[in-house]
Parts: sequence; C-alpha cells; structure tokens
Amino acid sequence: MRIRRFVIALATVGCLTTVAACGTDNQAQPAAKPAASGSEMPGMSMSPAPAAGPAVVADAVDIKEFAFGPQDITVKVGTTVTWTNDDQDPHTVTSQNGDGPLKSSTLQKGDKYEYKFTKAGTFGYLCTIHPFMTGTVVVTA
Repeated sequence: MRIRRFVIALATVGCLTTVAACGTDNQAQPAAKPAASGSEMPGMSMSPAPAAGPAVVADAVDIKEFAFGPQDITVKVGTTVTWTNDDQDPHTVTSQNGDGPLKSSTLQKGDKYEYKFTKAGTFGYLCTIHPFMTGTVVVTA
C-alpha cells in the first residue's frame, strides 16, 4: 500500500511540474543546461579543451586543472622537455598507445618528469589516470 501511495504521489508531482512549466506567458524560456559528458566525474570541474591551433615552441609543460599546458608544443631534436604537476591529483605522462618513449611514474603535486627528444617526429601522449588529458610534442630537426 505504501508503494502505491508513493507512486501516485510521484506521478502527481510530475504532472504538477509539467503544468507549471508550461505557463501561459509567451516569454522565452532559458535554454536547458547541456547533459554532462561521459568524461566528467562527480566533484571534478574541468576546463573545456583548448581549441586546436599551431603548436607552441616551448620546453616546459604545466599539468594544471586536469590539462597539459600548452597542450601541443614544438621543440628541436636534442631538447629536454619538462612536465610539472601543479594539480592536487596525481597524473602521468605516457606515450599514446604505449608505443612511444614517454613513460613517467605517477607524478604527485610538485613532481617533475623530463625527457630528452633525440629524434624528429610527432609524439602524442596522455595521462593514463585521466585519459581525456592529451598533448603532443612535435620534434623538428
């Protein structure tokens, strides 16, 4: 009997909410908030991924707010790139598909990872803990 009353009460609230939302005025209603994407986690705010653009010439990458910044960099052969974790959460710097040279340990806040690029190419990487975090190092001769 309690379940039946609960279902009836729930249905009544749903109907009242629908009627109230319809209204009779012709004013524009605010747009609905978009649904959360599959990569969001409760309690974690994430900045949207930056728009793709030309790679920045740099030899340092900050890990901050669940993103690599700059996300894409260009360096010359022989350059050592340093990643620094400025987040409270741990991260890694790992070659995509596991077939590249980048293989950091888990970086805690303040930890650094360095890698010297000895050949030209394009090296995609990610954080294995948060795979939506990606970056690219383009190494030129």
